[in-house]
Formats: sequence, structure tokens, C-alpha cells
Amino acid sequence: MSPKREEKRNLETIPVGSLGIIPLEGCRSLGEKVDKYLVDWRTERESEHKNSLAFSGYQRESYILGAKVPRFGSGEAKGVINESVRGTDLYLLVDVMNHSQTYSLCGQINHMSPDDHYQDLKRIIAAVGGKARRITVIMPFLYESRQHKRTSRESLDCAIALQELVKMGVDNIITFDAHDARVQNAIPLNGFETVQPAYQFIKGLLRNVPDLKIDSDHMMVISPDEGGMGRAIYFANVLGLDMGMFYKRRDYTKIVNGRNPIVAHEFLGTDVEGKDMIIIDDMISSGESVLEVAAALKERKAGRIFVCSTFGLFTNGLEIFDKAYEKGMIDKVLTTNLIYQTPELLERPYYINCDMSKYIAYIIDTLNHDTSISDLLNPSEKIHTLVTKYRNGEVI
Repeated sequence: MSPKREEKRNLETIPVGSLGIIPLEGCRSLGEKVDKYLVDWRTERESEHKNSLAFSGYQRESYILGAKVPRFGSGEAKGVINESVRGTDLYLLVDVMNHSQTYSLCGQINHMSPDDHYQDLKRIIAAVGGKARRITVIMPFLYESRQHKRTSRESLDCAIALQELVKMGVDNIITFDAHDARVQNAIPLNGFETVQPAYQFIKGLLRNVPDLKIDSDHMMVISPDEGGMGRAIYFANVLGLDMGMFYKRRDYTKIVNGRNPIVAHEFLGTDVEGKDMIIIDDMISSGESVLEVAAALKERKAGRIFVCSTFGLFTNGLEIFDKAYEKGMIDKVLTTNLIYQTPELLERPYYINCDMSKYIAYIIDTLNHDTSISDLLNPSEKIHTLVTKYRNGEVI
């Protein structure tokens, strides 16, 4: 990290409390990467206050605190923290989408659902028992965020979960690319940040594709639906590109898998012929929708197609993406390591993994000093620097 960056973040301020990180088991690998960055930075950082009482425990071999959620044979569980959390500035990391985690239920192996992960998070908060100085929950995929509004007599699960966490003593909730950021209206007096990984997507693309021409004559940003317009507009503006949009025409007389089926994807935008396309979305669920968009662009004679999505769920497996890649419908798929990635996904020739651990470490380090993270939330300056380097042929 450059000295200029350190100075901009002004980390000479007294920490809120001794830093503690508890990654739940489903988020262990990401938490360990974050911890390594923090240990390295704080070992190297010179501060005149480092030996003062206020900076006690500032430099440690690890900031991860021992915690676990053991289960009884009946499937019931309890949260256990094995060391003191009194006065700590505590950061809990949870991946509610990690379906690879299992537990035994009456001799049967159960895969953990988002509900199980959320319940484990509450167990750890309950184990803290109000002794921490401050609790921040970093939940990259916001629990139940797809159930964010009411269209009939139905539950508002995300709003209820946010209120529940706040009542349990959580001060701040940090999520990534929330499906609808307006869910924060459920907790208007508490901290809620939704972070965009735009910089990491652009870095991943520029590092792995050597011959991009980043201008409006050769490239375009596409939103696959009307809900993702803001995300695509930001992406297009920082890169100086045009954008287009698809809107989903649905059959509102039927419900399939809990939603109205899509009849067609209608396109709004300028000519795409010969241009490289960046399709940007918050999540790939089954992948059918984004691949239909890619096919519609190919029909309009688009060039290469790069799919960027914060969360790659791939709920129906990777086979449809493999076929699309073989047919030349897509060239690269970029998702983050904010949620669990299967080993099969990481081996795919078209897949680019965007590592978010350094970014999360920046956020934790800055918040621990009670310093503004606004420059971290808007990386347009960093993106411009990155693109300039790429155009000049410098190695990123």
C-alpha cells in the first residue's frame, strides 16, 4: 500500500477498540485472507502512538477470535466464543449462500441453507452478550435480499432480519451490491452500507483480456433488466462507454418457481454490431436470464461478451455456461469470492475470479479507526488510473 493511500485514510486516529474478527465457518477462507492483509499492514505501519494504551493490541499475529457453533445430534446448536470480546471492535463475516457446509441431523447429513447460516450468525451475536464495544456484520450476500418488497400478502424477510440484528446490538451492517438498497429503510437510524465491486470487475477484465479497446466505438455496457440500470450507468460513466438495457416481458398469468416466467427480453439502446459487451448484474442465479441476453446480443451481431456479476450462485450447475462458451455466446464470466465458489467453477477456462479480501480489509481497517470510508465506496478515481495504465500498455 502506498504512503499516499495511508495518508488519505488518516489512520493515526485512535481505534474504536481492539480489533476482533469472527468469520463464521462458511466464510472462513475469505476471513483468513482479510486477516492476513490486516496483520501485514499493521506490522509495517509506523505510528508514534503504537505503544500507547489506546493502541493496545494493535499489532497481533491474527485478529481472528476463536468461535464455533457446535451442534447436538438433534440438529440444534449453540454459539461459543472461546476468548474475551470485552471492549473489542468486532467484525462478523458470514456467507449465507455457502451450501457446501453440512451438519448432522439425527444421523442424516444436511446441507446448510441461508436460514441456517443466519441463525448461526445470531448465535454468535448472542454469545457476545453485549460485551463488545461495537459489532459490525459483514454479510456480502444480504440475507433474504431478494424478498425486499411486498407485491401481495407475503412476508418481508429482509426487513425483519435487519431489524432483528439491530435489536440484538449490531451497530453497522455492510453488504455488497444489495438487490435493492432501499431495504435499509427498515433500520433508518443504524449504519448500512452496500458496496459495489466495480473496481475489482474492471481490474479482473483488464488483467485477463489483453486487447480491449475501452471507448464508446468498440465497447458497451448492458443492463440485463430495468432493476440494474443504476449499476450499469455507473459502470458506463466511469469507463466512458454507451449503455443499453433489456427489459423482461413477463407472463403475469402464471407463476413458475415462485415468479412470473419471462416471455421475452426486449432491448433498448444503440447499435451493438461488432462491439464488445459487458453485461453487468448483481447475481447469476440459474444463469438462464443472462444467457438469453447474451444470445439476443449475438443475434444483433455483438462482438465478445463478458458477464460481470457480484454473486455467482449457479443454482442449476455450470453445464449451460459450458455450452454457451463452446458455442461462442460468452467469452468470460467474472464473479467475486464474496460467496462460496465450487472447485469446478474455479477450473473453468472462461471464469475470472475477482478477489474481494483486500477491499474488505481496507474497510475494516478504516472503520476500526472511525475514519470515513467514502473514498472506498466510490472508486472512480482508481478506475480511471487503472484504465489509463491499460491504455499505456503498463502491466496491471
